[in-house]
Amino acid sequence: MKRCPPYLANRTVPKLFNIPENHTQRFSLHNEIHARPPVPLRLPVSASLLALTLNEQEKALEREHLNSLCQRFAINPPPPDASHFITRFDNFLFHWEQHGEFSTYCFYVNTVDINDPYAKPALAFVPIDWLDKLVGQTIVAAHAVILPESEQPPNPEEISQYFEGNTVVGAKMTGGDALAFTDFRIHNDGFSRFMVFEKKLQSQQAGRLLQRLFEIEIYRVMALLAFPISQELAPKVSGYEQRLSKITTTMAQSDCNDALLLDQMTRLAAEVESHISHSQFRFGAAEAYYKIVEQRIVDIREQKIQGIQTIGEFLTKRMQPAISSCKSTSKRFRLLSERISNASQLLRTRVDISIERQNQALLTSMDLRAKIQLRFQETVEGLSIVAITTYIISLIHSGAKAIKSAEMIAIKPDLIAGIAIPFVLFIVAMAARRLRKVIKNID
Repeated sequence: MKRCPPYLANRTVPKLFNIPENHTQRFSLHNEIHARPPVPLRLPVSASLLALTLNEQEKALEREHLNSLCQRFAINPPPPDASHFITRFDNFLFHWEQHGEFSTYCFYVNTVDINDPYAKPALAFVPIDWLDKLVGQTIVAAHAVILPESEQPPNPEEISQYFEGNTVVGAKMTGGDALAFTDFRIHNDGFSRFMVFEKKLQSQQAGRLLQRLFEIEIYRVMALLAFPISQELAPKVSGYEQRLSKITTTMAQSDCNDALLLDQMTRLAAEVESHISHSQFRFGAAEAYYKIVEQRIVDIREQKIQGIQTIGEFLTKRMQPAISSCKSTSKRFRLLSERISNASQLLRTRVDISIERQNQALLTSMDLRAKIQLRFQETVEGLSIVAITTYIISLIHSGAKAIKSAEMIAIKPDLIAGIAIPFVLFIVAMAARRLRKVIKNID
């Protein structure tokens, strides 16, 4: 395994100058551009690639399995936090990389049969019992060879023989320093194939070219993982759009049931958001992977060979419809979610207005009842004044009769009671009025 030079190691900078303390991620971020370097290759070379998708549990088992291979050949294993590892075992060069959704295993040997370059690929030099225990699911498997170009450039018919008679695509690459061909098919051995003829490739150049070809194969397949999901969801999003159209049409009617429509809208929003949450990652990943494919096609710098379709032309023609379908389905779901949100907001506004009207009617009814109650209270209050006055006059009359019976003063009780009525009535009315004012001023 290649190690970073001392000046790239994650250590404290010598205090030659008085600079502020280092950020905790300064060195890891600085060294990120040195991650996953291309493998320098000695030509000719035969290479085998395995790309395996793994979950989090399988990633832990993967490191244990990788360590077992290193122990077998007495090689120091990669650090626990390493995401790539390059080393040479007894008879093959090994390159491992761990990505977010998959890991890649590349094996390189310099033993190549020029007459039958795929008869004994690089994978044949790897311990078979170790290969059998690899964890994960194979998403890409490919063989590649880099051969010296003969004096006469190979014609398409000759190249096609190495690809079981299939139509090949290819071009001049890296400024004309190499010719590369493939058919983008899985052959009877379960592997796809790449064939490169080099003119004057340098060791680093060969490693970069092969790495980019492998990455095109990996990322094009990873990008297409979203296509089956798009095909599955396309009819569903059409159904959701029809349901939303039906709801909005019903909303335009004056006699619609807003509460029922709001319930239907809520269920529709929940179903749409559920599909978005389950598929958005895959659609986003497909777009990102496809951009990598496009960038790698630019990086290999293709120059067209007469009569042969370039890799870029082939992939654009075959992949663009699938990727466009994924983008279209994702966009339709996003727009549908926005339309549902707008319609729900409108429907909630209608429900709020309806509730406001009901509250207004209720307040009007309560106000009417309060007025009736006030009138009733005023009537009762008038009757109460009369009753209290009658009671007081009765007391005065009784008192006057008692005085007359005692023969203390000669008085006429009926006359006194009659004279007292207006005075008592006025006093009681003023007292009631004053009491009402007092009660009204209480907060």
